Parts: sequence; structure tokens; C-alpha cells
Amino acid sequence: MFEKLEALKARYEELSQQLADPAVIADQEVWRRGMREHAELEEVVRKYEEYEAVRREIEELEALLREETDEELCTMAAEELSAARSAQGELVEALKLLLIPKDPNDEKNVILEIRAGTGGEEAALFGADLLRMYTRYAERHGFSMEMLSSNFTELGGVKEAILCVAGKSAFSRLKYESGVHRVQRVPETETQGRIHTSAATVAVLPEAEEVDVQIAPNDIRIDVFHASGHGGQSVNTTDSAVRITHLPTGMIVTCQDEKSQLKNKEKAMKVLYSRLYELTKQAADAEHAKNRRDQIGSGDRSERIRTYNFPQGRVTDHRIGLTIYRLEAFLDGDMDEVIEALIYADKEAYLKEVQE
Repeated sequence: MFEKLEALKARYEELSQQLADPAVIADQEVWRRGMREHAELEEVVRKYEEYEAVRREIEELEALLREETDEELCTMAAEELSAARSAQGELVEALKLLLIPKDPNDEKNVILEIRAGTGGEEAALFGADLLRMYTRYAERHGFSMEMLSSNFTELGGVKEAILCVAGKSAFSRLKYESGVHRVQRVPETETQGRIHTSAATVAVLPEAEEVDVQIAPNDIRIDVFHASGHGGQSVNTTDSAVRITHLPTGMIVTCQDEKSQLKNKEKAMKVLYSRLYELTKQAADAEHAKNRRDQIGSGDRSERIRTYNFPQGRVTDHRIGLTIYRLEAFLDGDMDEVIEALIYADKEAYLKEVQE
């Protein structure tokens, strides 16, 4: 591990020198690649420098204890040595986590899909709550959001919403949101004050580009039709809505949010590329990736990853057994406490797996 850390530190110092070279600065593409790699290495190098400082402190204290005869000074040095060794152990564990190979998709943008599951109109209204939650989370982290496709109910609920979330490391932050989200509350439409349980499903896909997935022109069929609004009524008189069918897989993507047929086609293709990329990723790593059906779930209450309980004001993530009592803040996009815990648990699970 420490040989690897020394190599990373040497590479970091090499990049620091290169990035100050006027010739490198003049070549913007080389400079951007260097800056990206430099930024990726910085956290682990800084943590390694902390480790090295503590290691030197331990050596100095051990030498002092071997040579010093003053009892009071030895007692103080022994206490400092104990604290330094404890800090060293924590830094070693932190370095192990930082050296875990990064998911190659972590830096990608996200295709986020929300669908109403079990619970009728209440599930759709909860889907709208999730849409707002992710919108607020994106705002907090400086991500941009673009609606690619949507289908709302007359009460403003979300039957389906597909968005692109763009920003630095968006996928690394949102990839743990895939699954069934369950809500327990008294619906607005409930007259007797009874608590209902309903669900909405979320799928998070890394945004794919044409270089990630090859689609032959003959493999897709494009149909156009009139866009419709709530209840299916026509909202325009032109064939602006687009339905793309990927013939080899039977996958269908529909987009009608834009008035322009071309824009709807571009958005639908963006979703199609990402869904096909996800299928490719699953095939390449079947052991660690669930298939799309499992990821989205059926909306059944038993297939939940998280519960939002309004009467108790709590959010429970069932994968890591974490409960917080900040439901209102969480739904306002203050999700980092849970997301950070999920990231840490994922890294811990990886370390345990490789050590076994």
C-alpha cells in the first residue's frame, strides 16, 4: 500500500510541475487533463502527508522514551505516543478507503428516472416530492437539471419524470438512490385521517455518450405523434412528440415535453443511450450490478430501500440501518448525511470483500 502511495505522491508532484509549465498551459486539452488528474490525487496525497507526519512524530517519541530518564517527561511522551498511534491507525484506514478503485462512471452526469408505484394518486404526489427533493439537492451541490420527459397527474403528481442531472461527480453522489422509496403519511385526499403507505421508484443511470454505446441506424424505429397533456388531451396540432424503439432490445423511449420534434428526438436518444449503456455495464459485471428491472423495482412495498415516515418525522435507509429525524430538511434536499453514510458503507463492504 505504501509503495503505491509513494508512487501517487511522486505523480502528484510531477503534475504540479507540469501544470506550471507555460507550454502545458498553452495546450488547453493537456492542461485540463492534468488538472483533472491532479485534483483526483490531491485528497489521497494530503492524507498520506498527514500519515507521514504522524509516523515521524511516533519515531521521535519512541526515541525520546528510549533515551529520557525524567519520569514526568516520560509519562507525557507515553500519552502523546498512545494518541499518535491511535491517529496513525485511523489514517491507515482512511488511506485504505481512498485507495479503493473509483467507479469509472462516478464523474459522469446522471439520468434520473422517477415513477409512481404502489398507491395511486398518493404515490404520484410522493413522486413529485422526490422530484423536488432531488431538485433541491442538485441546487445545493451546484448541479444543473434538465427535464427530458415527464408525465404529471392533474393534481401535480408525477407518473413519470426523467431528468438529466449534470455536474462534477453527480453520479458518485446519486447512484445510491436507485430503488423503491416508501412513504407513510396521511394523504391530502384522505378524509378520515388514516395513515397510508405508498411507493415511488427511482432509477439512476450514468449518462452515456455516442462513444460509449454504438447504435446502428437500422436498429431504431422513430415514430412521431401529437403531444398530449393531462388526461390524454391534445396540446398541439403538430407531430412534435417522438417515440424511439430500439429493435434489438424492444426498449422504448418517449419524449413530448418540447415543441420541437428535433429537441424531443435528441432528449429521447440521450435516455436511450444511457439505458443501453446500463445494460452493457450489467453484462460486463453481472456479479455487482443488478438488472434494470431489479433496480427500478415494481413499486411493491416490500422492495424498499428507504422509508419516509411523516407522523414520526423520520427517514430510514434500510440498506445500512440508518434513521434520522430530519424528514422536512431531507425532503428539502439536505441529504448528505445519508448519502455520505452510504458511500462509506459501500467502501467498507468493498474492503471487506477484497480482504476475504
